[in-house]
Amino acid sequence: MREIIFDTETTGFDPASGDRLVEIGCIELFNRVPTGRTFHAYYNPQRAMPSAAEAIHGLSDIFLKDKPLFSAGVEELLDFLEDSHLVAHNARFDFGFLNHELKLCGRSEVSMERMIDTVAIARQLHPGAKHSLDALCSRYGIDRSHRIKHGALLDAELLAQLYIELTGGRQIGLGLAREEENDAIRAELAAGIAVRPVRPARLFTASAAELERHAAFVATLEKPLWLEEA
Repeated sequence: MREIIFDTETTGFDPASGDRLVEIGCIELFNRVPTGRTFHAYYNPQRAMPSAAEAIHGLSDIFLKDKPLFSAGVEELLDFLEDSHLVAHNARFDFGFLNHELKLCGRSEVSMERMIDTVAIARQLHPGAKHSLDALCSRYGIDRSHRIKHGALLDAELLAQLYIELTGGRQIGLGLAREEENDAIRAELAAGIAVRPVRPARLFTASAAELERHAAFVATLEKPLWLEEA
């Protein structure tokens, strides 16, 4: 099963008010295991970056001014996403900005049925606890010491580790390994059975001589239990 972990950075909180997506980072998982394939891109938002947003992710107007428009790189992004399920933390936020950008360049929106929200998973597993990415990384012992500011690809990498933990952790990998070992064992057994020589059935009926010797032995027994009166 192929899944894409993704995160976005934006100019603000509301695409309906003119905020735009400026960065996206994606991590490919197959059967909950990272494949090493990633997608990462910056985009020119065609508007000024608010100082509050820049303080969070560090992406300035100067840095973004020579970056491509989202519409210029949309094909590459969609080719990477394919039709896989998309995993994000507080996913409605990221889906909202992604679909807003797709709509602006005349592309179909991503179906919400493809959405997997790790915040919703965490709330079911840990009701009443803190569900921020930082808090959950601390809970599951995921190292984020190299995270100074928010970054889409870095946050997607952390989220990939968290998602694996939330959905079974290292046991998933162990289960796959055991299954591969079991497949190998079953194959060896099948091969052994296929070449095993067929032996003729053994006969267990007593011969006449054996029956005669048994009767002679029983005759020597004194007061056998089976002859005693009940």
